[in-house]
Amino acid sequence: MISNFLQTPIDYLKGVGPNRADLLKKELGIITFQDFIHLFPNRYIDRTKYYKINELQQSNADVQIIGKITHLKMVEQTKGKRLVATYKDETGSMELVWFRGHKWVKESLKLNVTYVIFGKTNWFNGVFSMAHPEMELLEEHEQNLRSAMQPIYPSTEKLSNSGITNRVINKLMQQLFIESKNKFAETLSPEILNRLKLLPKNRALFNVHFPESQELLAKAIYRLKMEELFYIQLQLIRKNLIHKSKIKGYPFDEIGTHFNTFYKQQLPFELTDAQKRVIKEIRNDLGSKAQMNRLLQGDVGSGKTIVALMAMLIALDNGFQTCLMAPTEILSVQHYNSLVEMCSKLNISISLLTGSSNTSQRKEIHQNLENGTLDILIGTHALLEDKVKFKNLGLAIIDEQHRFGVEQRSKLWHKNEFPPHVLVMTATPIPRTLAMSVYGDLDLSIIDELPPGRKEIKTVHRYDSNRLKVFKFIRDEIEKGKQIYIVYPLIQESETMDYKDLMDGYESIEREFPKPKYQISIVHGKMKPADKEFEMNRFIKGETQIMVATTVIEVGVNVPNASVMIVESAERFGLSQLHQLRGRVGRGADQSYCILMTSHKLSADAKARISTMVRTSDGFEIAEVDLKLRGPGDMMGKQQSGVLNLKIADLIKDSDILKIARSLAWEILKDDPALKKPENASIRSAFEELVRYKNIWNYIS
Repeated sequence: MISNFLQTPIDYLKGVGPNRADLLKKELGIITFQDFIHLFPNRYIDRTKYYKINELQQSNADVQIIGKITHLKMVEQTKGKRLVATYKDETGSMELVWFRGHKWVKESLKLNVTYVIFGKTNWFNGVFSMAHPEMELLEEHEQNLRSAMQPIYPSTEKLSNSGITNRVINKLMQQLFIESKNKFAETLSPEILNRLKLLPKNRALFNVHFPESQELLAKAIYRLKMEELFYIQLQLIRKNLIHKSKIKGYPFDEIGTHFNTFYKQQLPFELTDAQKRVIKEIRNDLGSKAQMNRLLQGDVGSGKTIVALMAMLIALDNGFQTCLMAPTEILSVQHYNSLVEMCSKLNISISLLTGSSNTSQRKEIHQNLENGTLDILIGTHALLEDKVKFKNLGLAIIDEQHRFGVEQRSKLWHKNEFPPHVLVMTATPIPRTLAMSVYGDLDLSIIDELPPGRKEIKTVHRYDSNRLKVFKFIRDEIEKGKQIYIVYPLIQESETMDYKDLMDGYESIEREFPKPKYQISIVHGKMKPADKEFEMNRFIKGETQIMVATTVIEVGVNVPNASVMIVESAERFGLSQLHQLRGRVGRGADQSYCILMTSHKLSADAKARISTMVRTSDGFEIAEVDLKLRGPGDMMGKQQSGVLNLKIADLIKDSDILKIARSLAWEILKDDPALKKPENASIRSAFEELVRYKNIWNYIS
């Protein structure tokens, strides 16, 4: 059976053996025939044309020539020797040169026999030459399983140095096709193949490795991309549907006093249409018998906290406790303060648990949680401690969830006999294609409008040489009663250097803005939590006009009176970080500003990031640019790395294919959730095999 054949260890392919197998495993992660067949070429070289020697141009291009070697000689040079062959066709002659492996090359070459050579040409002293050409006897060249488009496979220096060249990979691939007789099981249904006019699986695999034409190569690549993305989506959607059918949630049937009183009498502002839509989606989830598993995306300042509170009030109305977990102490304190303020007229008990909570506070929280007198618990990773036990946790909310690892999140789910409803929130906009792939098993809600009255933040780029003008602007804003953030980068590899940057910056700010007229706060990662909080509170109360900080203020500081964000060495920040930092201002009704300071030396990527920030404040557009610049792996960070180990598809370039693949997967699973229908037999067996051999190409938490 071909599926068993594909699970054969690569050692058993003729021409591989244990040593080569070991190298292929270490360098390219190839363990089985299946892995090898999915080693897709990076690019292709057109081998349709055969050049005559008198047609060669001084272009350093790859060319293919048919001719004979008429003469061989060894030439002494400064270091060692080189082997030179005279190579002729009916139009002229050129030289072939080898700088190493002379003995083996000399013994294997035949004079006056027709060879096809391939490689880059060089022009020197009126003669064309080719160094270390690929060579094949014409009769072998004509017999080989080959194509006009020659595939160039991914490789490493170690593979090349060990003799596993592109030509060797190509020969091994030919061997695999010969041994398999190109009988690869079809993985898509006849209906999908017909509807999308896709090549059959065996023809697609053959043409991606040995293209018969440009047209067939394009069709093969499309077919394989569609298949890869289809199975990822099938897995995610199936997981979502199984989750809804198997994992029961507490049905929150009651929309009671807490929710209605707050909504009708205590809302601090009119909700936007987007907020109302999202609350409705959450209400529907909570009212169903399935566990809610929803991702809430909203740009900085779009009002996710109030939506989270409304969800919490529904849980309380149904007699359940809720918790909100944030990645930093600063952010959890921020959430705590804003929820206490918003719920001041409701009879609700709210507590805060962080690493700084003392023993007596912890003891009281643990008791109140277990006896059910504590309604809402807000905190950091401290919520995950084994001692934290709820009486009846009905809803868990996680903010900036990409900062938490999989194990940490699952700990929260297991605080109860039944898993609580889950709402994960992020102010880091995730591009649509990435959301569909990485979070495809979650239901998605998006708050895509800002509250009315918010003015767009004016963003400008200034070089270090403009610093005096920037200082004058700061003075003018402080005169108007406004407050200023000045943020320095903190890059982990060199915390000492960055700490120095911060301290140097702080000293120069102190010189420009001397006491007692000006007061300055400083906050950085090396400070004790209590000192940080003291400095933060001085700024929040308006006792200091300038906050000099590292990126600890990136998330969650809310000071409506702060109108200017200055980012020092802005070229050293990522796009999403810059966007988050900018979101710390513009929280009041007045005009706010973001000034990106850089040196004159900027890389192309840094220029792209800075110009994007100046051009747009749309978080989703910024996220798309970020995805193009950094790729999906980097965007997701360490917690999610390895999530999308795609073999042929590309999330950025293939978003249209992804959308088709997702809608196909939905359509099939809605009609046939268990893939039991005869017409879906090939999909079912391919899916089972992918799961069995762990070849489903992404692992979602």
